[in-house]
Amino acid sequence: MAGRPNILYIFTDQQSAFAMSCMGNDQIHTPAMDRLAAQGTLFEQTYCTQPLCTPCRGSMFTGLMPHECGTPRNNLPIADHLRPRELGVLLAQGGYDCIYGGKWHLPQVTMPKDNDHGFRVICRYDDRKLPDACTAAFHEHAAKPAADREPFFMVASFGNPHDICQLGRNMALPFGELDEPAPPPEECPNLPPNFAIPAFEPEILRIEQQANWALWPYRTHSPEDWRQLRWGYYRLVERVDRQIGKILDGLQAAGLDDDTVVLFSSDHGDGHGAHQWNQKCVLYEEVVRVPLILRAPGARAGQVVRDRLVSNGRDLYPTICDYAGVAPPDDLQGLSLRPLAEGREPASWRDALFIETTFDGGRGYDTTGRAVRTERHKYIVYDRGKHREQLFDIQADPGEMVNLAVEARHHDLLAEHRALLHAHTQRTADKFAVPGHWQGRP
Repeated sequence: MAGRPNILYIFTDQQSAFAMSCMGNDQIHTPAMDRLAAQGTLFEQTYCTQPLCTPCRGSMFTGLMPHECGTPRNNLPIADHLRPRELGVLLAQGGYDCIYGGKWHLPQVTMPKDNDHGFRVICRYDDRKLPDACTAAFHEHAAKPAADREPFFMVASFGNPHDICQLGRNMALPFGELDEPAPPPEECPNLPPNFAIPAFEPEILRIEQQANWALWPYRTHSPEDWRQLRWGYYRLVERVDRQIGKILDGLQAAGLDDDTVVLFSSDHGDGHGAHQWNQKCVLYEEVVRVPLILRAPGARAGQVVRDRLVSNGRDLYPTICDYAGVAPPDDLQGLSLRPLAEGREPASWRDALFIETTFDGGRGYDTTGRAVRTERHKYIVYDRGKHREQLFDIQADPGEMVNLAVEARHHDLLAEHRALLHAHTQRTADKFAVPGHWQGRP
């Protein structure tokens, strides 16, 4: 590879980290994602910054938390003063041909006019057209004389498996119905081991669920209905996997594999039955943990990184800048994944990762929440209601069924996580009030 690499970022919408066969899920078949994982590095402990479309996308393109970049809710624009630091603008100024195709959601569902965010647009929001548009752009790039060929930064943003929202509401699917109807429940995936609602769960979650019937219609559905919903979710993931495969084939056919860094992730996950939750907003693992794979020239193949906490909203930005040779903003808190992908020990790494949420839309109560993920534990807190704190031992209790926050013997551990969150809110000017730290009191 001569000169700076091309960079291709492919991401899906609403895909849980567990919805890939390369993560050991035998209920789903994702050969394109598996292919990337076999050729690159799979980061198992990757989290979004917020389980909602616009907020996490705001993070991806600024490297900031959603509350910092002005996108704590859906359909809000990135704050005007942050425009110069948007990833498309920064890389375009650094000599990259910045290309965007697919879903935008910042703030519109479709992409704004060309170059509004540093990108030229090759395809609007349509999963069916996106692979061909990307392939055409690859061949257009490859056909240029070498002297005129600037590297590209392409974003291919898919809508699926977000169609699970429509499927769960018995609505028409935006990109066409599934090839077959759901089979009988006994032929569908079983219920997840953590299907039950855990004891001492924050009461506000089910209050929000009941208030937003259109968003969470499965509150009163049967276990059999949940199994069929899970079947549909996996089929939608497989649908988008096939389309990703077409993009990877197009890149290879254009002869660009050896010159291109490929990143794959998702904006956030989906409950798909865990704790009887469909869709997003809650801070359980299935909703906030997302896939992330990096394949790059000179990087290791078939590597799995299991012991590093990764934030796709914060770490994609510095990773892309690292490969592009473009200096990121000085205040960036994210970390480049390049050393890990190349089998090198980074100078330092985080010991805590932060997530936020707002229950946006519908007739709910605008509940907000925060989470801290440390090496072994996860602390969750919402801004209202009974039992609003949760503390889980993720190693011993990956399904998040036993709330340690209600046990006096774990008070010190709870206090440690509260303090970590409070320090984070102070660093990032987050107004969320952490228990035990109101008005700056320790």
